[in-house]
Amino acid sequence: MAERRKRKRRYSRSTGTDVEKEMHRYKRGTAKSGPGGRGGKVKSRKQAIAIGLSKARKKGKKVPAKRARRSK
Repeated sequence: MAERRKRKRRYSRSTGTDVEKEMHRYKRGTAKSGPGGRGGKVKSRKQAIAIGLSKARKKGKKVPAKRARRSK
């Protein structure tokens, strides 16, 4: 029987709940983007997930660093 290796978590469990809450806001149509919610409604699932992750990052939870943007 093959042994399974235990992998290190990339995201903490509580990060998942933060993303979950943001997705709930998105589904109900109350999720806002931008500082202070002045950017308008969140229009995509990806955007809602990204907002949830950034909120978790600000709280100091275990979340990988944001990927660097490539310049053209």
